Amino acid sequence: MLSLGLLAAALLVWPQLKQIRRLRPQGKREVVVPKWLWVAAAATIAYAAAGLGGLIAAAVIAATAHRIIKQSKRNKALRAATEALSNGLAGVVDELRAGAHPANAAEGAAQDTPKPADEVLRAAAATARLGGDVERTLRELRQPLLATATDQLAKAWHVSAEHGVALADVLDATRRDLDQRAAFARQVHARMAGPRASAAVLAGLPVFGILLGELSGARPLHTLVETTAGQLLLVLGALLLAAGLWWTRRITEVEP
Repeated sequence: MLSLGLLAAALLVWPQLKQIRRLRPQGKREVVVPKWLWVAAAATIAYAAAGLGGLIAAAVIAATAHRIIKQSKRNKALRAATEALSNGLAGVVDELRAGAHPANAAEGAAQDTPKPADEVLRAAAATARLGGDVERTLRELRQPLLATATDQLAKAWHVSAEHGVALADVLDATRRDLDQRAAFARQVHARMAGPRASAAVLAGLPVFGILLGELSGARPLHTLVETTAGQLLLVLGALLLAAGLWWTRRITEVEP
């Protein structure tokens, strides 16, 4: 029963296979299984293995794990995008101090800047070349990963345009701030590796407790699966476990 429940949870958080499919020869046909079919199969297994309470518990754990993994990937992409924009701004500052026009400086730096940071620099370059409002362009730019950094860059451009401050100086100050935020985020992420590992071990202790109970003859699975009180306790335990995992993520993750 427990093995089927774990299989159901694994199916619910099964990773996307797009990267693997992309490496296959284009000439070969493949069968793509819809995501909803995986979910239906996992739900069926969970219900058959542990009843309605097991289904709800598996859904809670799977949804929490999916959200945590998705948020972790987003934070990683955010750190990478922030560092890329900071490096791109360093190139812009160097070009400006060498006497280049802002449009040429931003366009040149964008060529060596990875996505999505290059979109910010290209938008600024295109607007500056046409003599438009760079600040407005940056504020209206829809870039989810760099929304905060883009707004900060727009403020820097506004300070230069309205108060006559050298653009290279304000952009350099923005770059240093982005560097400090990215470095702080990396430092916190590295230092919280131990607490995250400890939380993962603690989250698995209930499963080991059930296994030990089965080995000792206490039959906890019978209580959890076959009785109404056990079903309620199974759902309650899943909710408490999900809350603990989510709270651990909140206190151990930081965005740049």
